[in-house]
Amino acid sequence: MSLAAGRPALSGAAIFARLTVGGITCAYMSSPSNPATSTPVALRDRAVTVATEIGARALHSTESWVLKHSLVPTTPFLSLETFPWVGRMEAMVPVVRAELDEVLSHREELPNFQDISIDQASISNDDGWKTFFFLAYGFRSEANCRRCPKTAALLDSIPGLVTGFFSILSPGKHIPPHRGPWRGVVRYHLALKVPEPALASGIKVGGEEAHWEEGKSLLFDDGYTHEAWNGTDEVRVVLFCDILRPLRPPAEQVNRGLIKAISWSPFIQDARNRHEAWEKRVENLRWGNGS
Repeated sequence: MSLAAGRPALSGAAIFARLTVGGITCAYMSSPSNPATSTPVALRDRAVTVATEIGARALHSTESWVLKHSLVPTTPFLSLETFPWVGRMEAMVPVVRAELDEVLSHREELPNFQDISIDQASISNDDGWKTFFFLAYGFRSEANCRRCPKTAALLDSIPGLVTGFFSILSPGKHIPPHRGPWRGVVRYHLALKVPEPALASGIKVGGEEAHWEEGKSLLFDDGYTHEAWNGTDEVRVVLFCDILRPLRPPAEQVNRGLIKAISWSPFIQDARNRHEAWEKRVENLRWGNGS
């Protein structure tokens, strides 16, 4: 999400700008402003970008106040004991992995992250970051939940879940440094497929480096600058979740209200429309469970 205008650099049909506000660097994608070359799709993308910029400013102005009310550490990485449900998630890895394997058999048909969420194009503009969404900010992919019913049920058991999807990094993929738009959530990774050598893949958050261990979890604050990479010859997959940050009142109520407002934003509605368009394109694919 963007916060203010920066110096653009032309790349194909899109403009990528890096932005710095209050010491926080973000990036966004916008469409060319030349009306002679703008298409309806480009104009729609630009409208979504502008709306996202406005919302990001509002979030940033509230973030520091919310963090003062946090009931959990605001460090880059958090202890797995922060949430009591982590052990339950790890115990279900074999079940989730079985459903993931069926998803990966259709890997070429899966959407790239930036094809669903256009602001991701500033950090990924190739086919190296695939997604399989279950839910995000009020939107639920019923088709994907039917394809992976046990994973969907497990996600439904997480209190305060905001987002849940399979995050699939191709061999050699590197996601450059960036930060999340809002620290009212905590990021959770359940490592489902970590190729050897495991140390060749990793994530750096706020200058601290960690590596996924298959079947184990990571908890971190994506409001810190972070990057991730897969230095192996196979795909790396995590179950990627955003969880509401535990807060004292009245920050808890404010945070829930902001998350609800985000779910109504043009940015989320556009992502929903894009995902539904993908679902329609693949609705005739045969999945292992017959869906």
